[in-house]
Amino acid sequence: MNAKQISYGILLIWKAVKRTSLFKSLKDPQFFFGLLPLLWLIVFFLAPILVIIVISFASTSFSIPPFSEVFKWSIDNILEITLNTQNYISVVKDSYYIHAFFNSIVLSIITTAVCSVLGFAMAYGIFCARKERRANLLVLVTLSFWTSFLIRVYAWINMLSAHGMINRFLMKIGLTSEPIQFTGNYYAVCLGLIFCYLPFMILPIYAVLEKIDRSCVESSWDLGCKVTRTFWRLTVPLSKDGLKNGCILVSTASLAEFVVPELVGGASTITFGRVLWTEFFNNLDWPMTCAISIVMMSMVMFPSFLFGMIRKRI
Repeated sequence: MNAKQISYGILLIWKAVKRTSLFKSLKDPQFFFGLLPLLWLIVFFLAPILVIIVISFASTSFSIPPFSEVFKWSIDNILEITLNTQNYISVVKDSYYIHAFFNSIVLSIITTAVCSVLGFAMAYGIFCARKERRANLLVLVTLSFWTSFLIRVYAWINMLSAHGMINRFLMKIGLTSEPIQFTGNYYAVCLGLIFCYLPFMILPIYAVLEKIDRSCVESSWDLGCKVTRTFWRLTVPLSKDGLKNGCILVSTASLAEFVVPELVGGASTITFGRVLWTEFFNNLDWPMTCAISIVMMSMVMFPSFLFGMIRKRI
């Protein structure tokens, strides 16, 4: 093959590349604007997840880092892959992890259910208010975001403690003679989760309610439909997308919560977030921690997938 044939072959390849859609996309400036977020997701989201998945199949060892190698080249340049599935088996079979899994699911369901009722009521109240008052009401909803999440949790601890504001008020009016133990149980954890994640339910619902044309509601009243029937037949169906988005946000965030169960719940409340902290920092079991993280990630993705399937069918 001479130089003329080689150059002719290169020319044919270049013409074939120019006909492809990828080459045409490279000349479009919008392609690069879409490529940057994709690269960001690959580098800072997909790559760390792949690292976590690899470590989850490793074994714990007394070394730095404290886990064995999954991929290892032998002396004969043969790639040896050693997968340890015991971590996932322990997460599924061990009663300790199953109990933490069950508690996280129950807390997430209760938090989502209560936030959906309270959030819809508050969002609908803001929607029915006058236009000049809506901005002030929205500021009150987002006011909690102006302070640190940790400070808000400690504020609830101060209120619910034995010498807190609630116990002092109850003792002052004579309802109890000694302080009531509000913290250190699942009820306090539910209360803290509801307070912290209620705005994430209110804002998506209000964003959808704000788009509803008020003339549709007024037309329903003019046609003889009562207020309650208009609410259930018109307002609620039109705001279902906001309710679904709020449920996804609250359920996924409360499912993997660590701060509230750790500070408000105490040692008696076992959740996946607390188990994750214990395995990583106390036991230095990185493979088990990564396995729990993958299972927790699957749990968080399940509500999003479920609501997505429901949205397609409705």
